[in-house]
Amino acid sequence: MALIGFVCAVVATPSLTMWPFVVQLLVLAVVAGLARLHPGRLLRGLAIEVPFVAFAFAMPFLATGDRITVAGLSVSVAGLWGAGTLLAKSTLGVLAALILAATTQRAEFVAGMQRLRLPSVLVEILSFMVRYLDVIAEQWHRMAIARTSRGFQARNPTSWSALSGAVGTGFIRAFERGERVHLAMLARGYSGALPEAIGAARAARPVEWGWAVLLVATSLTITSLSWGLA
Repeated sequence: MALIGFVCAVVATPSLTMWPFVVQLLVLAVVAGLARLHPGRLLRGLAIEVPFVAFAFAMPFLATGDRITVAGLSVSVAGLWGAGTLLAKSTLGVLAALILAATTQRAEFVAGMQRLRLPSVLVEILSFMVRYLDVIAEQWHRMAIARTSRGFQARNPTSWSALSGAVGTGFIRAFERGERVHLAMLARGYSGALPEAIGAARAARPVEWGWAVLLVATSLTITSLSWGLA
């Protein structure tokens, strides 16, 4: 709940200002410090943000409107603000999600979603996803070892055809594994709904709800001030 509230506050922050994002980043730094998370772990997790970074770097050149010259290049002012806002909001959202993932066990996450009475189909999809990501990753690792043992090295574009074939093979194997898992579940009495996992994790204590409310209230205060000073 704190993650959802924090992300909503970040998304609601006005675009033509940067100081609220800096303050929100400091808030996340305090949370990560209290959780005793190593900064390197969070920085490595930001690799998932690469597609957003690539799009943000293209925005100043693709956007229209008033233009200025930066390092000899003509860029759009609106594009610069848009790129900065996109990077700031996506980075804060990813960091908040990484902190949640680093401090919450998978079983606790599923149990929490069930306590919040989220749709059962959504809970099942997320549960299977987090359970089998490691399995799929291990399968990709074995395929990479097999390619390397056969002398394959991705050094130039000529290797892209082999890599695309590997992606297709990995997808087919993942689909087949999913079919086998589903058949095994049916054989064990699966009737379309997962058993309640609420007992797998304890309920949040009042002090933990207090910290969550404090985080969301702080974020909303920063967003409100940014709109008032905009």
